[in-house]
Amino acid sequence: MVFGLVCDSTLVVGVVIVNRRKTLVKYSIGKTVLLSLGLLCSGASIAETPQSGGTLNAVVQPEPPGLMLGILQNGPTQNVAGQIYEGLLRYDENLDAMPSLAKEWSISDDGLTYTFHLEEGVKWHDGEPFTSADVVFSIDVFLPETNTRLRNNMQRLESITAPDDNTVVFKLSAPFGPFLGVFEAGSAPIIPKHIYEGTDFKNNPANNTPIGTGPFKFDKWEKGSYIHLVKNEEYYLEGKPYLDDIYYHIIPDAASRSIAYETGKVDLLPGGSIENFDVERLLAMDNTCSSDKGWEFFGPLSWLWMNNASGPLADVRIRQAVSLAIDREFALNALWNGVGKVASGPVSSSTRFYDSNLPELAYDPDKARQLLKDAGYDGETLRLLPLPYGETWQRWAEAVKQNLSEVGINVELIATDAGGWNQKLAERDYDLAFTYLYQYGDPDLGVSRTYISTNAEPGSPWNNVSGYINEEVDALFAEASAAGDAEQRQELYSKVQAKLVEEAPVAWLLELSFPTIYRCSVQNPINTATGVNDGMRDAWIKQ
Repeated sequence: MVFGLVCDSTLVVGVVIVNRRKTLVKYSIGKTVLLSLGLLCSGASIAETPQSGGTLNAVVQPEPPGLMLGILQNGPTQNVAGQIYEGLLRYDENLDAMPSLAKEWSISDDGLTYTFHLEEGVKWHDGEPFTSADVVFSIDVFLPETNTRLRNNMQRLESITAPDDNTVVFKLSAPFGPFLGVFEAGSAPIIPKHIYEGTDFKNNPANNTPIGTGPFKFDKWEKGSYIHLVKNEEYYLEGKPYLDDIYYHIIPDAASRSIAYETGKVDLLPGGSIENFDVERLLAMDNTCSSDKGWEFFGPLSWLWMNNASGPLADVRIRQAVSLAIDREFALNALWNGVGKVASGPVSSSTRFYDSNLPELAYDPDKARQLLKDAGYDGETLRLLPLPYGETWQRWAEAVKQNLSEVGINVELIATDAGGWNQKLAERDYDLAFTYLYQYGDPDLGVSRTYISTNAEPGSPWNNVSGYINEEVDALFAEASAAGDAEQRQELYSKVQAKLVEEAPVAWLLELSFPTIYRCSVQNPINTATGVNDGMRDAWIKQ
């Protein structure tokens, strides 16, 4: 049986195909049901031929600290720069690999050699030809210096070679099951060798005018107002992209972002760009569609960083007290409108090898007070950095400050913009800090990086920012990564999850969910497991 949805002006139409016969059934379904399914549709049939032309007006929130995707992994950076840069692969909602710069690939029988055949005739946005040399430079030279997550994912990489301009061969020292999952644009963007070779990567002037191979080219960034991308007329996939250009509007105030959608200034609101309390009101508008898809690859999990390296939070009892003092159910229901799930530990329930036997994290203020007393906490003020992504995050920081004050912990909120937040975390200039990070479908790709001791050095806001050091945890992650059997990996990852929950290096909060809202005339903006971050290649506007 196959089930699909199309629409007419009054009814949602279900199409059920049984034994190759089509049975057309008409019935009405409310928006709430469709949103829960991740499906809202316009009057356009899904079978319509894409139309070329048109400008897409979207929101980016907050303003990115930059667009050099090989250096910055902030969500807003990926949202925009994912249209400029590309990886070797894209991924569908089941996390299966799809072509991108690599049109096909093969894996040797022993699981040690991966051969990628690249698209031909690809050009960088400055007109220079893209070749396998760019891939080797990006993976072997550029990204190991700028991207700690990629460096961690490539620990088993023995060699990367380019036998010709359109072929790249990766040889591993040992099998690595999730290796095909490391090649999307946000994880491993391919960088132009001719621009960056021999330069100071982080201070290269080209970082301000990014050049990729993607479907859209950087045109202009009017700081505080908009980022303008234009169609790559020489894109290697014939007929794509369909859109003429994209404006990413920078609107600092959440209420103003909602008004911009209501008044028609913008057509697309990426997940998390408006406050939760505005979602239901906007969904009630005519010509409004929504989807909660496009997060499958990310599995966003929120937590409080706690500085394990110095100060009161170096004591595990104080870290446990902080975790016990936080009312996560209140945050879920009052601040996130019940959209999401209370976390139970370091692995999201949407990620492979999640341990479903872990209990949800407790709210127990009395036990928190006792732990603080046992630890001899003397009232030292802890600096808390809110995540500068809007009013919901600010309210959450205030709620956590209140939770902690109720058990006797003094907290000072430290306001920053996105760039300042990055810098303070990279320099470990904090005590507590909100974040949410992506899990990339597998603990090897998106979880271990946060807790292994080799990632604890300052310098990045995306690695082991807490400074947590535990040799047993290091060993469990390494053993699980090397295990070839899924059952064995599950056993080892269950052990490491239990150990981390016991030691509370961070205070896990919620598994997040962000609906994307857009005009129904905007077709197919979400077509991979990374959603709007790379979806504009295939998006189009019904004229």
